[in-house]
Amino acid sequence: MASGKNDVDLSSIWLFSTCSDKELRLVRRSLEEVTAPAGRVLCEEGAIGRDFFFILEGRASVRRGGRKIALLGPGDYFGELALLDRQPRSATVVADTDMALLDLTQRNFYRLLDEVPPLPRKLLAAMAARLRDADSKVSALISH
Repeated sequence: MASGKNDVDLSSIWLFSTCSDKELRLVRRSLEEVTAPAGRVLCEEGAIGRDFFFILEGRASVRRGGRKIALLGPGDYFGELALLDRQPRSATVVADTDMALLDLTQRNFYRLLDEVPPLPRKLLAAMAARLRDADSKVSALISH
């Protein structure tokens, strides 16, 4: 495997963007390296999500309503909202090639929240920033 969890810049992921280096090291320790063969469904639209995935190697297709809407590759990630709630997945992601991924399970994420008391507050700040960004994009669309 060309890269591993120690090579990933977790601060580039919006959910962890407000974390300190120490907190990012703890998040990194909670990640599990997994592989998926081509053709494997990594998450299914409508199913309850329990994992966040970061792609180390390989490519995947994102489908919504049976239509391909995006391609993902190394450095891309998906499923972060599954860590925050137990709502149905908004899309299906299928491995187009053999893949190497980092997996953060909801169980490991909750354990991390318990072990690192400042983390929930920082995640809320990151969520607020993301919501503000989305709101400004919607406002820009409406004003045009």
